[in-house]
Amino acid sequence: MTTLRVAAIQHDIVWNDPAANFARLAPTIAGAAAQGAGLVVLTETFSTGFGFSETGFSAEPEGGPSSQFLADQARAHGIWVGGSCPEVVPGAPADDQRPSNTFVLAGPDGTQHRYRKIHPFSYAGEDAVVRAGTELVTVEVAGFRMSMFICYDLRFADEFWQLAPATDLYLVPANWPEARREHWIALLKARAIENQAYVIGVNRVGEGGGLAYSGDSRVIDPLGAELATASRTESVLLADLSTDHLAAVRDRFRFLQDRR
Repeated sequence: MTTLRVAAIQHDIVWNDPAANFARLAPTIAGAAAQGAGLVVLTETFSTGFGFSETGFSAEPEGGPSSQFLADQARAHGIWVGGSCPEVVPGAPADDQRPSNTFVLAGPDGTQHRYRKIHPFSYAGEDAVVRAGTELVTVEVAGFRMSMFICYDLRFADEFWQLAPATDLYLVPANWPEARREHWIALLKARAIENQAYVIGVNRVGEGGGLAYSGDSRVIDPLGAELATASRTESVLLADLSTDHLAAVRDRFRFLQDRR
């Protein structure tokens, strides 16, 4: 049996001020690690806020300050730490330096895995200023096969389905506005139930760019049970995941094999 304690950090974001966000998040990550978390997940654009449509928004090179912060925290505490940040893809043409919204998952040994958001949020204009990713990403971390998505991706079930046979845990950091909070909660639970997998959905709280965010972060098990929840305040959600539990659910309810 493989078990993993996870921490979902539901936090506010100081708008477009990475240094301030690093300073606020570091002690919270340390606290989660002290409580036994082997994986800590922050929000989408954890260091800047979702300001892609703003004039003057500054992207980072791959391996820039935000991903370096994740790597430093992972190394310092001997855990995995992830969140998304705007990174310019290496080799991007000089006349198109748009960043990708990149989920960076950093390990204690210096390993970094990257997923670039496939579905930029066109409703807010993200697609005009952010380069869409093209590849789905699943990695094995601490004995769990983890598939990485970001926020708006949650609405596109087919890619979650595609990865289901090889996924134990879906990671979904987000900046999901309060106005559509019921969609966020329903879709997180649906992705867990229909794919018989754990889901960690980590959303921000507070206000940014004229929008309010209600958090509603969740850790959900393969049967749809909510193992940890939070609403409108900064919170650390802790939950213990088990590959044995996941295997038992899939063995008892053999639904995935009937998918066409």
